[in-house]
Amino acid sequence: MGKGDKKTKRGKINRGTFGARRPRIKKKRSIENKISIENKATAK
Repeated sequence: MGKGDKKTKRGKINRGTFGARRPRIKKKRSIENKISIENKATAK
């Protein structure tokens, strides 16, 4: 159970793969960005 183990988080990092132990991080839109977009649409 280490870098060579496909099922562990450390093994996933070593191989550069994703799975249940190492899910992909989804980018969240910032709240400030959403507010500024809404204000621009209503400003006109």
